[in-house]
Amino acid sequence: MRSCNYKNLIAPLSMEQHCYLIAYDLCKPGRDYSALYRALKSFPRWGKLTESTWAVVSPWTAVQIRDYLMQFMDANDRLVVILSGRVAAWTKLLASNDWLRNSLAK
Repeated sequence: MRSCNYKNLIAPLSMEQHCYLIAYDLCKPGRDYSALYRALKSFPRWGKLTESTWAVVSPWTAVQIRDYLMQFMDANDRLVVILSGRVAAWTKLLASNDWLRNSLAK
């Protein structure tokens, strides 16, 4: 696991923010990933889309988000962070439709 001080990455509110899609596979059965879920919920705007896909709005880069989240995961877990486009289609997500519509515009 990586150890970094991410307090320095918190940007002023005036910085441009973007919506990122985060998908992961947690490969170690029975492990407690509550710290990962808390980390995802630490972003000011977040939504859980499916069981292992989230969206967050952040001024950070995809690399910064990946590195931040990896410290809460095992080395064999998989993670992808994608800068969201502005067009999407979905059905039956866990997050509300309004939240996703508003966040994708970022």
